[in-house]
Amino acid sequence: MVGVGLLTWFALQSYLLYDFGFSWKIATTDAGVTSILLAGACFLISNNLKYYQPEKGRSLFILVLCLVLNLFWLAAIRWLLPQLITDPAYIVFLMQSLAIRFCISFLIIGCMAMLSALRYMQKDQKAYEARKLAAENLARDAELYKLRQQLQPHFLFNSLNSISALIGFKPSEARKMIHQLSDFLRGTLKEEQQWVILLHELQHLQLYLDIEKVRFGHRLSTVLRHNDAADQMLIPPMLLQPLVE
Repeated sequence: MVGVGLLTWFALQSYLLYDFGFSWKIATTDAGVTSILLAGACFLISNNLKYYQPEKGRSLFILVLCLVLNLFWLAAIRWLLPQLITDPAYIVFLMQSLAIRFCISFLIIGCMAMLSALRYMQKDQKAYEARKLAAENLARDAELYKLRQQLQPHFLFNSLNSISALIGFKPSEARKMIHQLSDFLRGTLKEEQQWVILLHELQHLQLYLDIEKVRFGHRLSTVLRHNDAADQMLIPPMLLQPLVE
């Protein structure tokens, strides 16, 4: 994109100088030197803004930087072009056109500075949003992991106590509860992924409720109702169990 703009500016400036009556050699030499120096100034200011972004409300820094680069650019063509082109009429034209060259180059360098600043600000903002999202995901995962670690020992302790109590007078119920507890813990170990579908989470929750029903007997009666259309919805693991518990 920058290369196309540079070639367009070179062609336009060459044509204008030729239209003023200078030869193609003089026109292309002037346009080539000024375009290369202008491209260098634009590269310098763009590269500078890549590594240093002024604070909001301090756009004066960019303005001063553009002015300084523009003065260096003007001094360079003021010295270099007469060395390359010795035609007296051209030198007079060059001196007379320095003011308008200064204004045009200042506009070009200024536009490059503003576009570069906006582009790098957008990149920084996207990078900040990505870091923020990653930090939020880490915090959420840490909270879920902490919650899981808090729930499992408490639930396991109560379940083992219930199994111990059932072994003596209801061994079949104790065996059933052991199998249910085994399936529940196996499902818990699998739920280290970040998201699970709602159907699997409900099945896991039903195992939890079945185990609790063995503990509480007729005192606990539950019915799970859900919309079948939402079965494939993704949710964080262990989201429903704390609510039920």
